[in-house]
Amino acid sequence: MKTPKSLTNKLKAAIVLTFLLLVIFGKNILDRKNFNELEASFISVYEDRLVVESYIFSISENLFRIKLLVNHCWEESDYSHVLEEIEDYEEQILKTVETFERTNLTVAEEQFLTDFKEIVMNKLRINDYESLYSEEAGINTTQVHIYNEHIERAIKDLEKLSQIQIEEGRRLADNSEKVVNRSRIWAQFEIAALAMLLLIIYLLIYTSRNIKSELID
Repeated sequence: MKTPKSLTNKLKAAIVLTFLLLVIFGKNILDRKNFNELEASFISVYEDRLVVESYIFSISENLFRIKLLVNHCWEESDYSHVLEEIEDYEEQILKTVETFERTNLTVAEEQFLTDFKEIVMNKLRINDYESLYSEEAGINTTQVHIYNEHIERAIKDLEKLSQIQIEEGRRLADNSEKVVNRSRIWAQFEIAALAMLLLIIYLLIYTSRNIKSELID
């Protein structure tokens, strides 16, 4: 006994129907993955880029204040007070660096931050220098020059770190755009799959009476 043609068609429709359901299910999984990627990108942009840029700004501001104090130390009536201020700024910088280190650092970011920290800890410690200024001898230009050289090197590290924030922010934005575009393409495919699904359901309902009559005959 031959299988009725209507039954064969129904079997084919069932196979296509199963395939479409699997595609829609896979699309749902992909959407969750895309959503997680976008969420991670947004969090990273805020926590690892925007907030970090504020750290860099704070460090730069304190470094600039140190530079002003060093270059204009002779204008202060109490030189010991200047040293205390510089030490305080140094400690503030190192505390901010510690917070910076807890963020998600790139390889390049870690290198520049490590170099910067080494400069602050080992090159800019004001107590490691001979008196930058005294009323008797005046300005110790040699020490001021050495100190400023290290500050300039530290500033260059900060500039590199700031540039990394821009580059990484742009990379995250580009990645988010790719995820969105990918979701749009799959959304269009999903609409087509749903349309085919509705068509198949309609055909199955329409042909069900014919299949029933063939089985009875």
